[in-house]
Amino acid sequence: MIQQLRIYEIFEKNKAAFHARFGDHAARIMRTRYGFRIVAMWETKFGDRTEFAYLLEWPDEAAKTSAWAAFMADAEWSEIKRVTHAEHGLMVGQIEDRLLVPVDYSPSLSLLH
Repeated sequence: MIQQLRIYEIFEKNKAAFHARFGDHAARIMRTRYGFRIVAMWETKFGDRTEFAYLLEWPDEAAKTSAWAAFMADAEWSEIKRVTHAEHGLMVGQIEDRLLVPVDYSPSLSLLH
């Protein structure tokens, strides 16, 4: 298993719309169509920046790459992004994407499940 940490810069002015879009649409499409395993999601502040972070778990890097490609090409998701952008403006700024590789002395990740 590998983990992937995604961190999105989000904006206070349309934060509620971002959470509605992610919670109602992105997470649903990710899980039901493309096998994303979302372990946890958080909102955090980093200085004056508001961030949304989530942790994904994958069997291997090939599964991660394939699922992301399929999700990004999903017609429903593309339309949802188009409509919400038109209504609420830019909802995500900078995106950080990190592949997390456990070290030998890491405590069990089963604590996250």
